[in-house]
Amino acid sequence: MPSPATIRRQQRLVPLWLLLPALAVLVPMFAYPLYQLGLLSLFEYGQPQVSGGEPARFVGAGNFQSLFADRTFWTVLGQTVVFAAGCVLATLAIGAALAVLMTRIGRLARTLLSYAALTAWAAPAMTGSVVWAFLFDSNLGLVNEVLGLAGYNWLYDRTVAFALVGAVVVWHSFPFVMITLYAGIQAVPPSVLEAAALDGAGAATAFRRITVPMLRPLIAIVVIQSIIWDFKVFTQIYVMTRGGGIAGQNMVLNVYAYQKAFASAQFGLGSAIGIVMTVILLVVTLFYLRALRRTGEVL
Repeated sequence: MPSPATIRRQQRLVPLWLLLPALAVLVPMFAYPLYQLGLLSLFEYGQPQVSGGEPARFVGAGNFQSLFADRTFWTVLGQTVVFAAGCVLATLAIGAALAVLMTRIGRLARTLLSYAALTAWAAPAMTGSVVWAFLFDSNLGLVNEVLGLAGYNWLYDRTVAFALVGAVVVWHSFPFVMITLYAGIQAVPPSVLEAAALDGAGAATAFRRITVPMLRPLIAIVVIQSIIWDFKVFTQIYVMTRGGGIAGQNMVLNVYAYQKAFASAQFGLGSAIGIVMTVILLVVTLFYLRALRRTGEVL
């Protein structure tokens, strides 16, 4: 008969075995492109190399050195961080508020809200961006007609343009947070909340002291997903600001990488930007998970 230590070790391996089918599909899909991206970032690879006129020249960290010496890169990186942080906070706030609202309203209203949110979530990013761009068009937009702002260009000012694109990103993202947190709230045992009420805890106190701690693993998931989605946003910025705004004032890292790789045919430099983005997201995710583990939560 196996010892208790062996049984515990086998039980810890069960989740890994259950993940193996997904890993068998996902690892080749992500590992090979990431390997190629990292390999390309070490070479000078432009239009002559693509056309076969010249061989690729190994430059090592040369692309990264050029990237870090570029002031535009640091400006775009700062804009990306601020924009992504604003979108993540707004997405979490709106999604959490609507998740709580869904527990307070009737069945019909909850169904309508769920369908409306899922419609926004299911809409392709390209479609949603085009529709929002048309609604806020300076000449034909419905918003300008309703507000009496004929001729106002919402994309002229950098801050206003970022706010408008951020609203579209949040509109696409909040349903995931809302549905996930609503499912988590519904899974909280009613007996625990009833016991808290008997001890004199109000609804707000019970939510803060009981519901939120029980939702921390789910909150970790939606935070990490939101950071990844919003940090690498591309479609909304590219479509609504027509490639990064006036003189590139609304550029973010993903659009900047696209401009370098395809508009300027600097594929090695564009790959280096992709590697930098991947490393940043990995570091942020690991720091967040480490901070969560320090609170004693098990994911």
